[in-house]
Amino acid sequence: MEQSALMDGVVIKGHQVASGSAKDSPYPDGSIPLQIPFFKALGLDLSECFPGTLNIAITPSRFEILHPSHKFEQVQWIAGFNAETFSFADCQLWFKGKVWSGFIYYPHPETKTQHFHNDEVLEVICPPIANIAYGDKVRIEYLPRQLKIF
Repeated sequence: MEQSALMDGVVIKGHQVASGSAKDSPYPDGSIPLQIPFFKALGLDLSECFPGTLNIAITPSRFEILHPSHKFEQVQWIAGFNAETFSFADCQLWFKGKVWSGFIYYPHPETKTQHFHNDEVLEVICPPIANIAYGDKVRIEYLPRQLKIF
């Protein structure tokens, strides 16, 4: 059985483009809802997940994707924008004694020109979590083979 590792973090406000909450988003319904059908066609079904990301600050630590469970290269998910590469690392998110299975979502910055990527923030896609809010402390369980935190 593969050994997992734990990392504590804090929920923070992100760009709000993934969920479509940002007023200046080029994707009014959010980028994740638009991407989900492409990921499903490539073998990753996120239909049970919240259609956005949960941003978890792990400052002062940083992360690097090593060997993700899923990697999709050059996905042309919307007309008029460049194709992007996405990686997903398996994770479990712990909050108030409960656990949700999900993925660390990583749009590769070398193919994502629209937004700055902060390597001190994990973006997690998982099923909806009731009553989670900015400032809440969470724990991420991950596989060191897939993700390096340093």
